[in-house]
Amino acid sequence: AASASSAERSVLEEEFKWLLKEEVHSVLKQLQDILKEASRRFTLPSGVGEGPTKQENFALGATSSDQVKGILTLQGDTLCQAEVNLKTLRTNQLLHFAFREDKQWKMQQIQDARNHVNQAIYLLTNRGENYTFQTGAEVLKLMDTVMLQLSRARNRLMTPATMTLPEVATSGLTKMFTPSLPSDILLNFYVNVNKLCLLVYQLHALQPNSTKNFRPSGSAILHNPGAMFELNNQRFEVSHVHKVECVVPWLNDALVFFTVSLQLCQQLKDKISVFSSYWNFRPY
Repeated sequence: AASASSAERSVLEEEFKWLLKEEVHSVLKQLQDILKEASRRFTLPSGVGEGPTKQENFALGATSSDQVKGILTLQGDTLCQAEVNLKTLRTNQLLHFAFREDKQWKMQQIQDARNHVNQAIYLLTNRGENYTFQTGAEVLKLMDTVMLQLSRARNRLMTPATMTLPEVATSGLTKMFTPSLPSDILLNFYVNVNKLCLLVYQLHALQPNSTKNFRPSGSAILHNPGAMFELNNQRFEVSHVHKVECVVPWLNDALVFFTVSLQLCQQLKDKISVFSSYWNFRPY
C-alpha cells in the first residue's frame, strides 16, 4: 500500500508541477485579457495614437411629470458637461443650469475603479510567462492580492460616498454652474452600480425663531425630506428630493468583467487547495 501511495503521490506531484508551470500562466493570461477589456471600457487613452476619449451623452428623467430633466456628457471618468432643468415645486418656475465652459467634474468613483483594475493588471503582468511559481502558496497569495483590487474596483462603483448636507452644499460641484445655483437648491452626482445618478435637493430656510426641533442629519447617500442642516449660521430643511438616473452601458460591461475575473481567480485557488489537501502539509 505504501508503494501505491508513493506512486500516487509522484503522479500528483507531476500534475501539481504542471499546474504551477502551465495552467497558472494560462489563467493569468486569460485574466489579463479580460481586465484589459475592462480597463478599455473606461475609455481612457492608454497609449500613444489612441486619440481622445469619446464623449457620450446621457439623458436623465424622461417622463413628462418629472420635475428634473438633464443631459450629462461623460468622457471617461469626467463629466465634461451637465445641463439640468428643474421645475420648482413651490413657485413652479422652470430653472436651467449648465456647467460653465471652463469647468469639468471628476467622477472619483470611476477614477478609483479604473486605478484598481490597472493595479490588478500590473500584478498579473509582473508574473510573466517565464516566471516559475515554486509553491501553491505563492499562487494563492497572488490571487488574493488581485481579488482584493477587483473587489475594491467593484465596491467603488457599487457604493457611493455618504456625505453630510453641509458637505454637499460646499462641494466644488455647486460652484460650477451658470447661472449660479440659488441658495435653496443643492445638487450631487454619483455612480450607483451601472448608473449615473443626479440628486437635486430643494431646501427651505428655517426661521431663527422656528419652534421646529432642530436636529442636524448625519452622513447619507440620499437625504430625505425633513433632513436639516446648518450652514453659515443659517438653518435649512430639505423640502423635496428628486433623483434621476441613467444606465451607462460600459459600466455594466466593466462590472461583468470584474465578476468573471473574480470567479476565475477563485477557481484557480480551489484547484490549488484541492492539491494541497492531498499533502499532509498545507502550502499556506
